[in-house]
Amino acid sequence: MPPPPDPESGTPPAAGSAAQPLRTPGGKRRARGLGVPLEGRPGPHNAITDVAGVEVGYTTLIEGSGRLAIGRGPVRTGVTALLPRGKGGADVPAFAGLFSLNGNGELTGSHWVEESGQLEGPITLTNTFSCGIARDATVRWQAERYPHLVHAWGLPVAGETWDGELNDIAGFHLRTEHVLQAIDGAAGGPLELGSLGGGTGMICYGFKGGNGSASRLVPIEGAGECTLGVFVQANFGSRNELVIAGVPVGMHIPSGSEARPRPGGSVIAVVATDAPLLPHQCKRLARRVSLGLARTGSVSHDGSGDIFIAFSTANQDAWNMSGSSPATAAYLPNEGLDPLFSAVVQATEEAVIDALVANETMTGRDDITVHALPHERVVDLLHRHGRLIT
Repeated sequence: MPPPPDPESGTPPAAGSAAQPLRTPGGKRRARGLGVPLEGRPGPHNAITDVAGVEVGYTTLIEGSGRLAIGRGPVRTGVTALLPRGKGGADVPAFAGLFSLNGNGELTGSHWVEESGQLEGPITLTNTFSCGIARDATVRWQAERYPHLVHAWGLPVAGETWDGELNDIAGFHLRTEHVLQAIDGAAGGPLELGSLGGGTGMICYGFKGGNGSASRLVPIEGAGECTLGVFVQANFGSRNELVIAGVPVGMHIPSGSEARPRPGGSVIAVVATDAPLLPHQCKRLARRVSLGLARTGSVSHDGSGDIFIAFSTANQDAWNMSGSSPATAAYLPNEGLDPLFSAVVQATEEAVIDALVANETMTGRDDITVHALPHERVVDLLHRHGRLIT
């Protein structure tokens, strides 16, 4: 059964059309473009960049083929940079909180986020063996752009997931200039998803994984309409666990031999919102990523580093302080957070599914091939279970 027509127009949109929630800028179908029923109302780009000021940049490294030669390739990796206030506001912290569902992974700077409740500068995501250079290159970027700050302090956040099944991970191909390129190239607007940036060599539920993102518009009493976005670097789960729209699709798609022989991998999730929140409330949002992952079938395996960070772009003026002078910050009452909790769960679920749908089969080192999620099979399964939007 072929993918259905776009529900908004009745016909498949052309690549690069205005119906961005249905396709990526490069024309790849997204989950909504397949007719997958998903809860909530997305923003115009259905991405974390719908939160005003948030910018995302990628550097993708794909080189060589065939037998692995450590240090020479094949290379299937990259780095993603997320800037909470864009390049122009990278010197202004944001209230933030984090949560580790399973700690078999790394998120640098996390101790300071936990201690201070603030996030400073870009977040970078890459492969496990390049997390250090991503962190160090971010310090260099901060030192060159904001020397008055870094001379006093600098503990940037860098996260990782493992791409060693497809990539010459021990060849250390990511370099400082690649990280700087991703940060300097970060922009708002629609996002390309799938196998690029830090998500280039990732595997999710036995299929080709990588980057996914989604957003929700959230009416909040007394605060108007707020925006919340989620970005995931998805590299976790086994095929038989995959659930889409409540349907256990992974159990019905023969796997043969999977590139990842045992459950593992990892997922890093970044949650952004313009709702006014304090650090402990950001931490509460980060926890809800777990529920969105569970909707897709995740059980958070022992070998999986499932680490999430959430930040608020509100209260920018709260940082215009000197010395120990009191500062003022607005925040929602805890009783008003439920709509944001729902938005995190919904956007996380969609981001993971989009990381699979908006992807392509990839062959990496030693000719290992990881297949993309088969659209026609998914559509057929959803149709059989009465879960397809037509």
